Amino acid sequence: MTDTSADLVILGGGSGGYACAFRAAELGLSVILVEKDKVGGTCLHRGCIPTKALLHAAEVADLAREGDQFGVKSSLEGIDMNGVNSYKDNIVAGLHKGLQGLFKANKVTVVEGTGKFVGGTTVEVDGTRYTGKNVVLATGSYAKTLPGLEIGGRIITSDQALNLDYVPEKVVVLGGGVIGVEFASVWRSFGAEVTIVEALPRLVPLEDEWASKQLERAFRKRGIKFKTGVRFTGATQTDDSVTVSLESGETFDADLLLVAVGRGPNSAGHGYEEAGVAMERGFVLTDDRLRTNLPGVFAVGDLVPGLQLAHRGFQQGIFIAEEIAGQNPKVIDEAGIPKVTYCNPEVASVGLSEAQAKEKYGSAETLVYNLSGNGKSQILKTSGGIKLVKAPDGPVVGVTMVGERVGELIGEAQLIYSWEAYPEDVAPLIHAHPTQNEALGEAFLALAGKPLHVHG
Repeated sequence: MTDTSADLVILGGGSGGYACAFRAAELGLSVILVEKDKVGGTCLHRGCIPTKALLHAAEVADLAREGDQFGVKSSLEGIDMNGVNSYKDNIVAGLHKGLQGLFKANKVTVVEGTGKFVGGTTVEVDGTRYTGKNVVLATGSYAKTLPGLEIGGRIITSDQALNLDYVPEKVVVLGGGVIGVEFASVWRSFGAEVTIVEALPRLVPLEDEWASKQLERAFRKRGIKFKTGVRFTGATQTDDSVTVSLESGETFDADLLLVAVGRGPNSAGHGYEEAGVAMERGFVLTDDRLRTNLPGVFAVGDLVPGLQLAHRGFQQGIFIAEEIAGQNPKVIDEAGIPKVTYCNPEVASVGLSEAQAKEKYGSAETLVYNLSGNGKSQILKTSGGIKLVKAPDGPVVGVTMVGERVGELIGEAQLIYSWEAYPEDVAPLIHAHPTQNEALGEAFLALAGKPLHVHG
């Protein structure tokens, strides 16, 4: 018989929930985790992992199509979506199996079913109540839509887009943020005509404006169309197509409309408001130590205002476990959380944008290193660059990168930001040649006043 009491009860088994469970178990706490679906959450099953599998398949398609430029005689015969989905699903299944094994190894009790927070530190599942000394709310997020825009038929979210068994000929993507540009990139590589509609003035609007311009230039070269600074007004569909209308009076006919306007907190129906949890726009409010307004109740991940990133939730889960265990962990610096958008080319950043640095410090020094000076980037035939943002008479406070595979460079960039390093601290570090990582070193050499592979 399952024990209904534990040191910690967690509602939700996504990145934040399971990281909290495993770290708490490592620290000797007993843990009950409640999950209505599969452990691993959105990231593993409907987000990070399956989308990146599609993006890799898209990269392979581009390489096959463009082999001649490398002296390789290759061609793209077509996209077998059954094969692509099989590849994607096998990766997800393997990781899910491994995660299930970790739950057993860490002796975390998993309760399957829909949980409801009923106050105190208690969660109810199918009439059974589970009480902890502390409880963690970790119910994640859902794919949002716009008022009056009903999902169904040819109007889909990323949830349905991940399981398409065909490549659409024409797609309109509503939203030019991370999800929108990633799916636009995939479908263009698979041969679709793609148009992105973004109400804000630029694509990836949360990134440095320089990065948006770089990405927009690259998308134009790839034939990805986009309309920015214009609002969506409606969509009508038939059995064969969907027509999208904009405030400008323009209309677009397509096979599909992907609604990629962000994700909302999955808080409704879980008893939070009824139990008196402080909330705003559906988000659960916490202090910097992730405590809600109720004693013994914490919240984690996409449920909490801020960046909706799996690795943010993961780190927050670890933080809460250590906080409950009395280890007094260091508060997480939200600006120090790395961000990567995995379209082609990739966008990666950590710290402050130029605009944010100017707002905080009054002014900022910047430097852009173009990847045309980097040997490995030329081998990969990628354009882009690295932008450094430095506080006045202070350290580097922001790094933004655009180019193929630059997401793999974000680890060092995060260390530089967290270290509060000055250009003179980083410039002497040796970066292996030829690597794209070398471009980061060259950027810091230039900012330190000793540029080498910099033209003009």
